[in-house]
Parts: sequence; C-alpha cells; structure tokens
Amino acid sequence: MKILVIKPSSLGDVIHALPFLNSVKESFPTAEIDWVISKSLKGLLEDNPLINDLIVLNKDSWKNIRRLPKTLAEIARLKKQLKKKEYNFVVDLQGLLRSGLIAFSTHATQKVGFADSREGSTIFYDKKLTVDRSLHAVDKCLEAAKAIGANLKKAKFPLNVSKDAKERMRELLGDTDEYIVIVPSARWASKRWPAEKFAALIKKTSFPCVIAGTKGDRKISKKIIDSINKGGHKKNWKNTIIDLCGKTDLKELTALLAGAEAVVSNDSGPMHIAAALNKPVVAIFGPTDPVKTGPYGWQTNKKLTVIKTLVSCGPCRNKNCADLICMEKISSNKVMKALKEYL
Repeated sequence: MKILVIKPSSLGDVIHALPFLNSVKESFPTAEIDWVISKSLKGLLEDNPLINDLIVLNKDSWKNIRRLPKTLAEIARLKKQLKKKEYNFVVDLQGLLRSGLIAFSTHATQKVGFADSREGSTIFYDKKLTVDRSLHAVDKCLEAAKAIGANLKKAKFPLNVSKDAKERMRELLGDTDEYIVIVPSARWASKRWPAEKFAALIKKTSFPCVIAGTKGDRKISKKIIDSINKGGHKKNWKNTIIDLCGKTDLKELTALLAGAEAVVSNDSGPMHIAAALNKPVVAIFGPTDPVKTGPYGWQTNKKLTVIKTLVSCGPCRNKNCADLICMEKISSNKVMKALKEYL
C-alpha cells in the first residue's frame, strides 16, 4: 500500500497529524507513507522511520511574483513526481485549494479529505469526511486514519530527536543541564502573553530559563531581559537567562524542549512539540480555544496545564485586538503556581 499525506504546514498542525501517521503505520506496517511538507518545516519530519519519502514544497516562495517562472517549474516537477508514485490513498489533512490540487495531481485510487475543507478543495476528493467540529485537531486527523481502515488506539506522537541536535544543544547550553524553556512568541500578536509578565515569571523561579524562538522573536526576548534588568535583577547560577531566539533550527528546538524540566508557552507550535514529547507544559491561552487547539490531552494529562481567563468576548480567534483583557488578566503568580507543580 502506498499512502500520501498532505500536511505541509503549520508547525502545530503538523504535530497534530503525527498520531495519524502512527496509527496508519501500526495498522499497515508494510505501507509506504510519503508526506508533503513545507521546506521550512522539513526538519520536523526528517529521518522519521515511519516516513518513506518527504516531498518538500517551497511554498513560502510561491507567493513571490518575481519567482513565477521558477515556481511554475517547481509545480511542474511536483506533478510529474506525484504521477509516478501510483498511490492507493491520498489524505489531504490541510484542506485548502493548494492541497486539493496536489491531491488531484496524483493517480490515487482514493483521495480523502474533510467535508468542511476550505477554498473549494472538496471538489478534488473521492471521499469527504464529516467530523464533529468540536473535536481536537488530533482527533480529527485520527478520524481520517479510521476512514482508510486504520485501527484507532491511544494517540502517539512519533517525533524524532536527533543525536546531532542533542549535541548542538549541549554546546549552546554549556553547563546548564536543568532548565525551563520559555516560549514568549506566537504567530498571532493576540496570542502573546505580555513580555513584562514573562519577565515577572522568570524572576520568581530559581531555575535557569532558556528563551526559545525564531530570529524574528529577538525583540520579544530583548524586551523580557530588559524588563528583568530594570527591576534590579542580578544574574547568578540559580536564575541564568539564556536567549536562544534565532539560534536553533527545528531539530535543535525539538532537542531543547526534550531536555527541559518544564515548558511555559503561549498557544504556539513549540507548545505542541513539548506536549508531543510528554514534557510538563504550562500553556497560556487567550483568544483561541484550548478544547480544539490546546496541548493534546490537557484535560486528563497531569503533565499539561492550560491557563486561561474566562472573558465574555472569548474565545474570539481575533489575530489582533486593541484590548487583550484575556491575556492581561493572567498573572505571573497564577502561571508560577502551575509551574511549581512540575519543578
């Protein structure tokens, strides 16, 4: 059996799809499973023993009109590659026009997707799955596994932590072997707990704190560190702050999270990686609904805690908001109380 999984992005969504991969591979051990992944996220799935082949999309550059000739050539090569594969099943877990077109480009016997997929992508599916919209994203992906004949068991996240990435983290962290990871950013501005509150939290813990993020998150980490320094905080062995924003790739970020005592994070991709690695996580939620997109299993798993303030306007799912009362009302004391349970 040959199966193509289409789930190129985003970071958290790819993590949500990993139990689909595990369930299908456990049910069909000899199946060859290929995965369509965005170039920026391929490090998350590279060297995964359950995946036969990664089909990498440079989709972020496709939006650049100046690259149109290159983009058209890349799309032509992709279509040619897919037609050669002769898949039995194509499962579109992304549910957008682009992913629907990718499914259409194959000669698969069955093209499977969700009935509520967007941008008209459902016209490319042979089988449209209707699922409860209140389901967590992980459970929704598992319904797709069930639809192609997989046996559903407990959700497992087959996430590879490479030896090279572990070694790189040892170099970056030096003598720091016990630490908390702080993830202060998120794709939406409205999902970010204020930097000053992260600073107040860091002051309250005696553990070294490692700030994780991309190069673009350096402004936030600088704001946190400046806020700590303004308060007369003196660094010592008990409360060292290590800023790794922009210094780790996805493999190294995964290794960093795997070695943490605990993780404090906004609703973000790294939060889902930490939960998939079964690390203690304190997740701070504002405009989004943790029932649908929180760390999977947080309602029953004692290692996962969601901090959220009930407000009349939430969850609003607004990417920008002039009055972030849902985040402002969450105190550093409340987050610290939850974090202490894991330290």
